[in-house]
Amino acid sequence: MQHLKATPKTKTKSKVTITQAFKTIIWPRRNLVFIGLILIIIKSLAGLILPWQSKVLLDEVVPSKDMDMLYNLIAIVLGAIFLQSVTSFLLTRILSVQAQYLISELRAQVQKKVLSLPISFFDNTKSGALVSRIMSDVEGVRNLIGTGLVQLVGGTFTAIISLIILIKLNPWMTLFVFVPLSIFGYVALRAFKYIRPVFRKRGKINEEVKGRLTETLAGVRVIKAFNAEEQENKIFEKGIERLFQNVKKSLTATALMTSSSTFLIGVATTGIMAIGGYYMIQSEMTTGEFLFFTLILGFMIAPIIQMSNIGSQLTEALAGLDRTEELMNMTAEEDNENRTVQLERIEGEIVFDNVSFAYEEGKEVLYDINFRAPAGSTTALVGSSGSGKSTIAGLSATFLSPKSGKVTIDNQDLSKVKLNTYRQYLGVVLQDEFLFEGTIKENIMFPRPDATEGELQNAVKAAYVNEFTDRFEDGLNTLIGERGVKLSGGQRQRLAIARAILADPKIIILDEATSSLDTESEALIQKSLTELIKDRTTIVIAHRLSTIRKADQILVIEAGRIVERGTHDELIALNGRYYDLYTYQAKI
Repeated sequence: MQHLKATPKTKTKSKVTITQAFKTIIWPRRNLVFIGLILIIIKSLAGLILPWQSKVLLDEVVPSKDMDMLYNLIAIVLGAIFLQSVTSFLLTRILSVQAQYLISELRAQVQKKVLSLPISFFDNTKSGALVSRIMSDVEGVRNLIGTGLVQLVGGTFTAIISLIILIKLNPWMTLFVFVPLSIFGYVALRAFKYIRPVFRKRGKINEEVKGRLTETLAGVRVIKAFNAEEQENKIFEKGIERLFQNVKKSLTATALMTSSSTFLIGVATTGIMAIGGYYMIQSEMTTGEFLFFTLILGFMIAPIIQMSNIGSQLTEALAGLDRTEELMNMTAEEDNENRTVQLERIEGEIVFDNVSFAYEEGKEVLYDINFRAPAGSTTALVGSSGSGKSTIAGLSATFLSPKSGKVTIDNQDLSKVKLNTYRQYLGVVLQDEFLFEGTIKENIMFPRPDATEGELQNAVKAAYVNEFTDRFEDGLNTLIGERGVKLSGGQRQRLAIARAILADPKIIILDEATSSLDTESEALIQKSLTELIKDRTTIVIAHRLSTIRKADQILVIEAGRIVERGTHDELIALNGRYYDLYTYQAKI
């Protein structure tokens, strides 16, 4: 299913209209909807049989005492009831099931879009909020293709047929009913205009509350360690209080519509009793005709009363689609029209040419960075925390784009390269490596699910993962829990390195890859890293300077600038910043 059309670079908030929803959601399913409409018409016509036969019963069957006619009447009514039941089942089976399929399809589209967005988007958005937008915001569309549509179209058709019958029965009584119904229609339209922003805001509050709740559950160890349960409880309570106040607003508007409809329809019914009573006393209307008029009036009024519910459903659906469209209209990483270069293969030479970068306008974190990392070489980045090392790594991985200057791969400007053709050659081992819930084997095979058992075992041995999995009862099939909580820091890091080895990339970025390791684990990892970086272009960020002595070049970064560069021996001989850092760590 295609989402509501908009240009890829749209940044403004969208407001989805019924027309747009019809074109993009209902019209592509017109065959099913057409069948649904036929069933709705059949169901509505079948519903009119009972009041019509009630008139026949009072005005013809009872006065004539005709038993055969009575049997025929009962058979007709039972047939109509059966027809209503069958059409009702088919409507649910066709439209409601299709609505649920549409929801699953939309969720898949939104999730695909979210994963296509740049890293900066995720840096500024809570994961729990995104879960809410993917899973909750699209649910309302079931009311466009399912129950809401059934009630709206079926109710409208029934109301129109009922109105024609009422006018034929008694135009004056019908005209009297129209006055209170017109007032109700005005009240309902005003209420719907008020409710839509409320529903839209509810989605935002929902995502904030779910986002915080997700963080709370993920950080439960920190919360308990600092005895902060009460603090988190209060934050959550404030969130759900905001949600309650929002729901209360929509319920108030709905209650206003319901109560006004009850009052106005009560007035209309009372007037009908008075006028109908007058006509019957004057013998201008039979008892059967009055009953028929009253029952048909109910058929006309019922859908109008339901409009408060239908209107709320459709308003909620459109509000959810508004928020969904905001995501769908965001610019994906690959939407950049300048990214036209397709890399067929790479050698792996990375060059930074006068690169500057800022996360916020006017707050540079890198200034005129220049260096060349030849294919197959190892470049180490060292410096104090916050100096810009991770930003350089992020630029090398194309997670970030330079503000000025350029980063090239084999003389191709990375800002013009199609990202998927570059990242297929990229391997990353992060300081806080992310592991998925599942088994050790599943995590190692994540970049290459089709890897052979031999390739898997080679990666396991190269990263010394077997050193601890051999002690586990289930070996590589051991479940590691969410984010790998059942493993130690060193074990998680070795697992991450095994994953990178299995990916067999041409370029490796190691961000504090040995930071979580004890001395014994570090010795094992250094052996596996030597194998990993062999013949691969490697950028290493390390605080433990002892781990990068063999690097081809070491760049000392301070305050966003390269202040020293050279090999370990050359930098020690300089007796500068690197010498200070190295000798300080050696004393520790």
